[in-house]
Amino acid sequence: MSVVALLSVAPVIEDSMAPEVAKAVDALEDFDVSYETTPMGTILEADEIEELMAAATAAHRAVDADRVSTFLKIDDKRTRDHDAAEKVEAVERELGREPRGERS
Repeated sequence: MSVVALLSVAPVIEDSMAPEVAKAVDALEDFDVSYETTPMGTILEADEIEELMAAATAAHRAVDADRVSTFLKIDDKRTRDHDAAEKVEAVERELGREPRGERS
């Protein structure tokens, strides 16, 4: 895959955002993207930027709120194919370990 992105879609509400965020994540199923949800956003991967943008737009529209905040950060490396796992593996090689820490 050649396009990697971080997507965060959140309703601007006082109650739990989880039900609306779940709608946004579920909307990704209709697109040719792979994704992994994290506590701070969802990592998207697609072969084409158009598919990634369509998926992000659908996720944004899936949230039912008077106000929706969406953040999309795209890494479109055009000189070669890469994926999110390769990015993490490169950091692991430099660290000599997994890039994780445990909270005390």
